Amino acid sequence: MTVRKPKFFNPLAWACLGVSGKWGPGDDCDTTLTGCFRLGLWMGWVVRLVEMGTDKPGRSVDVLEIGQLRDLGDIANLGLTLAEAKQLVSRVQQAVVTAQAQEHAILRPDCASCSGTCRIKDWRVHQVATLFGTVAVRLPRYRCADCGRGERGVSWPSHCRSTPELDQLRAHLSALMPYRVAAGVLAHLLPVEAGKNHETLRGHTLKTGRQLRDAAGIQPSTATSAVTVTLDSTFVRSCHSGERHFEVRVGNVETSAGQRQVFGAVAGGDTDIAVLIRRSLETVGRTADTAVIAFTDGCPGLQSILTEAGITQPPIADWFHIAMRLQHAKQAAGGLSTDQPCRVQAKTAIVAEVERLHWRIWNGKATDAQLTIERIRKFMQVFKGERGHRTMGVPSRKLWHALHEVNDYLHSQSARLVNYAERYRAGLRVGTSVTEGSANFLVNRRMNKSQQMRWTRQGADLLLQVRCAVCNGTLGTELGHLFGITPNLDLPAAQAA
Repeated sequence: MTVRKPKFFNPLAWACLGVSGKWGPGDDCDTTLTGCFRLGLWMGWVVRLVEMGTDKPGRSVDVLEIGQLRDLGDIANLGLTLAEAKQLVSRVQQAVVTAQAQEHAILRPDCASCSGTCRIKDWRVHQVATLFGTVAVRLPRYRCADCGRGERGVSWPSHCRSTPELDQLRAHLSALMPYRVAAGVLAHLLPVEAGKNHETLRGHTLKTGRQLRDAAGIQPSTATSAVTVTLDSTFVRSCHSGERHFEVRVGNVETSAGQRQVFGAVAGGDTDIAVLIRRSLETVGRTADTAVIAFTDGCPGLQSILTEAGITQPPIADWFHIAMRLQHAKQAAGGLSTDQPCRVQAKTAIVAEVERLHWRIWNGKATDAQLTIERIRKFMQVFKGERGHRTMGVPSRKLWHALHEVNDYLHSQSARLVNYAERYRAGLRVGTSVTEGSANFLVNRRMNKSQQMRWTRQGADLLLQVRCAVCNGTLGTELGHLFGITPNLDLPAAQAA
């Protein structure tokens, strides 16, 4: 028996596998491999990188010996294990980086001062964390032979300890899950030795958030004719002393073609929400001729933000918040007492009038809403002296309180009410329901609801920038573009609140 190592070459440079085994003289390769399996003589596999495409003899390096293959009778023995795969990609990464460093060391930079020839001064080893493990890069430092000025052969940033791809993946995972969980996912799936601590991931994520906050907007190739801006707010639990919650403002910019951008910032933080709105408008192609329509609730602070962002036209009152108040009135009317025949008739009339109130506001006749409320007041006389449950309260009092809320909201927002039915039939947006969903994803899922944690203003603000970039597909990893271009005019039913 003799030992040979047949090689199966791939025409690509640095793509070659070497196989080690036992063969007899003149044996066919496939037949011999089968016989070796039967006899138990198989010695294992060696993964080898071979340099090709050069005039000189190709260099080769063995990166991993897999060892004896396991019995395929158990499905758990199929292929490589996770530990073997992590070891393989880590060693391949180090081998490729070593070859890159050797090729780069041949180059000689020119002196920036006198344009003279630089010579090697010494060698330094840089430890750099990559997506497939920490690698040691041996790079030369140069000195000009004429003026003595020192030069570097690479243009890396100072104190560079990791690759941009690894930083982006850290930020991406940290934006979608808690820092500790993201660190565990990275350590489990990838051979990442550096930066597995959750505090390290938090620092990298906040650093990425600062870069995204200060980044310039992307200039689109085409302009858009109409843009809809919706702005809303939510709250996050605060860890600052004397403060239980702080406000987070989120919004959505959408074009008539369906292109969408989300933005958000913490109130009182370092991020200017007006700047984010202007940048989002520029990204979707706003020009001087673009019609911009905005939607907000009744908060005057949100309206002033839109004015500061350059949206001079008054925003339309959000139908979503009107519908919530009407729903409270409907529920209260449905719970009225029916213990007397006169109250049964009054309840039927009141339920019909509340539905008519809904119809008036929806069809742009909010000025006539006071007539409906006065009619309900007359029917409410039969419920005087009504007693409610000690825990549920008096139903008639609940109804009257809900109607007062509707009436006060209509008076305060009278200048911003429109014919919502007409906009809905035309396939146009009627409220901030899409922003309610954006706020739920951007803020509530990661920072609120079942997440038992409190936040600093800076930490929540910078993490929010990363989450917005993930949704918009601008983080760089190309993993999180959640909002594609989907025309809205063909789906008017999906836009109603």
